[in-house]
Amino acid sequence: MVNNNNSPKVYIETYGCQMNVNDTEVILSILRKEGYERTENMEEASIILVNTCSVRDNAEQRIWGRIEQFKPIRKNNKGTIVGIVGCMAERLKDKLLESHEVDLVAGPDSYRKLPTLIKEASSEHPQIDIILSKEETYDDIMPVRIDKNGVSAFISIMRGCNNVCSYCIVPYTRGVERSRNPRTIVGEAREAFRQGYREITLLGQNVDSYFWRDKETADDDVNFAQLLEMVAQIDPMLRIRFSTSHPKDISDEVIYTMGMYENICKHIHFPVQSGSDRILSKMRRRYTREWYLERVAKIHSVMPECGLTTDIISGFCSETEEDHKQTLSLMEQVGFYYAYMFQYSERPGTLAAKMYPDDVPPEVKTRRLNEIIALQNKLSLKSNENDLGKIMKVLVEGTSKRNAEELCGRASNNKMCVFPDRFPEGFTSYSEFEIPGIVTSGKINIGDYVMVKAVSCTSATLICELV
Repeated sequence: MVNNNNSPKVYIETYGCQMNVNDTEVILSILRKEGYERTENMEEASIILVNTCSVRDNAEQRIWGRIEQFKPIRKNNKGTIVGIVGCMAERLKDKLLESHEVDLVAGPDSYRKLPTLIKEASSEHPQIDIILSKEETYDDIMPVRIDKNGVSAFISIMRGCNNVCSYCIVPYTRGVERSRNPRTIVGEAREAFRQGYREITLLGQNVDSYFWRDKETADDDVNFAQLLEMVAQIDPMLRIRFSTSHPKDISDEVIYTMGMYENICKHIHFPVQSGSDRILSKMRRRYTREWYLERVAKIHSVMPECGLTTDIISGFCSETEEDHKQTLSLMEQVGFYYAYMFQYSERPGTLAAKMYPDDVPPEVKTRRLNEIIALQNKLSLKSNENDLGKIMKVLVEGTSKRNAEELCGRASNNKMCVFPDRFPEGFTSYSEFEIPGIVTSGKINIGDYVMVKAVSCTSATLICELV
C-alpha cells in the first residue's frame, strides 16, 4: 500500500537487543500494509509504540520514565494511542494498564494483531494481547528496514529460549525455542542483498540450537551450520554474522563452516557470564570453565584470527572474592577484545529470584564490576595492539564520528576501523588486493569493501591506512 500525507502515522522507539530492532521492522511492515506511515516526530503521530526490554531493571525504569514524558502529548493530541510492546509488555501487562497512561499492551508474538488493537484502543478501552506461540510467528513477513546506513540488516532465524538460566527473564517473555523455515530466511537474505545490503546478522537467543524439520517430508532437517552455509552461498559479496552463541551448544560443525567461507565473519559473541564453576552451576549455564576454554581453543585452532566478545555478570547470588578472581583470570586467559559487563540485577519470576537471596552488597558489586571493566579496557587495548601492521578487509559502514573526511567500518573480526574516505591521487594498490569487490582507487562510498592496514589504535578503535 502506498503511503501519502493523509496516512495515519506511527512513531516507534526501540530498546534492548538486536532482536528488538528486527521486531520493530516486523511491526512497521505489518502496519504499513494497513496504511500507516512511519514518522520520527512523535508530535504528529497517531500511535506511539515503545518496543521494550526486560533483561535488567534499569531497562524497565527507562520505559517508565518515557511513559511519563508521553503524558503531555496524550493531553495535547486527543486520540493519540500509546502502546507498550515487547518483553516488558509480556512481563508487566497488568501493571502497565493499571498506570492509566498506556492504551495498548502487546507481547512479542502478538504483532499481527496490532492493527486491530490500535483501532479498538482508547484511554477508556485499553487493549491487551499477550500470547506466547509455540510456532514461528512472522515467517512470511518481509521487514521494513530501519537501519541508518543501508548496509547492515538483521534477520531473526528463531525465537525463544529453552535454557532457563536462573538469572534470565527471556524464557518467560519470549517463550520456548522455535526455529524459522530456512527457505524464508534465505529468501529474506537474498532480497536484502538485492536491495544493496552487504551484511546480514542472523539473530536468535541461542542460534546454535537452531533446528528446522519439515513436517511434511520429515527428512529435510537443517541445523545452524547448514543454515550458515546456505546464506553464505547467496553471494560472496554478502557478509554473514550471527548472535548469540551459547557455549554449551556451539558445535565443531559450526566452527568448521565458519572457517570454510571467507564471507562468514570471523567473530563469535560468546557469553561466559562467570569464570567460576560454582557460580556457573547456580546460573544453570550447563557448562564448566574447562568446557568453555576447550571451545575457545577449538575456535582458535580453526580460525586463529577469530575475534571473541562476551557477557559478564558481576555479583551474582553468593559470589565470593574467589569466584570474582576466577572470572578475572578467565578474562585474561581468553583475551576478549570486548565485553558487555553488568552488575547482577534480580528479575522477579526467575529461578534465581525464587531460589537464591541477592546477597552481594551493592558496593561490592560495584567494586567488582569496576575491576572487570578496568581489566577489559587493558585487554581491549592489548588485542588491538596485536593487530597493528595487519591488513584487513573492511566493509564501509559510515562516516567517522570525529572526522567528516574519514570513514569507518568493521573488519571480519568485528573490530571497528577508521580510515581516509578516498585514495590519494596516483595511489597504486598492491596487486594482490585487486580482486572483484575491493575498491582500490578514487573516493570510497558506504557499502564498499576496502583493504586497510592498522597503524595505530585505542582500546576501542583501529586507526588504519588504505592499501
